[in-house]
Amino acid sequence: MRVGYIRVSTTEQNEERQILALKKFEIERWFSEKKSGKNASDREQLQEMLRFVRDGDVVYVSELSRLARSTVDLYSIAAEFEKKSVQLVSVKENIDTTTATGRLLFGLLAVLAQFERELIHERQAEGIAAARAQGKSLGRPKVSYSEEKFDELYSLYQKRLITAVAMSQQLGISPATLYRILAKKKEDDIKNTMSLS
Repeated sequence: MRVGYIRVSTTEQNEERQILALKKFEIERWFSEKKSGKNASDREQLQEMLRFVRDGDVVYVSELSRLARSTVDLYSIAAEFEKKSVQLVSVKENIDTTTATGRLLFGLLAVLAQFERELIHERQAEGIAAARAQGKSLGRPKVSYSEEKFDELYSLYQKRLITAVAMSQQLGISPATLYRILAKKKEDDIKNTMSLS
């Protein structure tokens, strides 16, 4: 059976490009999901596809990165295919594991893909270190609000005279930010109580 597997990382991305790339193979069974490719074990449709395929089936992907993003996952999937006598065809890389050349190329590309991913992580880490060295702040911007006003509203909040949403509106911050501040305050209060006892 000809089996197609397509994956996009976010709900905003569209699967159409991948479907078009595989259309010529007359896919009989599709598996599709919108999920990050970081961990193969977290992808329900991939796992279902691995359970579904059997001897003689061919799995088609538009490119290897749709199937796996790490060498470990790629080899794990390849081992599962081999155990079940399932072949793989990847359009972008022109890989067909029914041939010896295809199997060799598949192995080389898997190693190179992991190498490229590690280089990206290294560059990101270097960029973060350089930004920190220049004194640039990273992450969420610091939220500013009046601590005096917060204390006043917090007192009302504890007496249930004001809701968290109303409190966030008066402070000019989002409810999510307020909940983080309240959780931190509760944590600090517990620490202070424990240190006094």
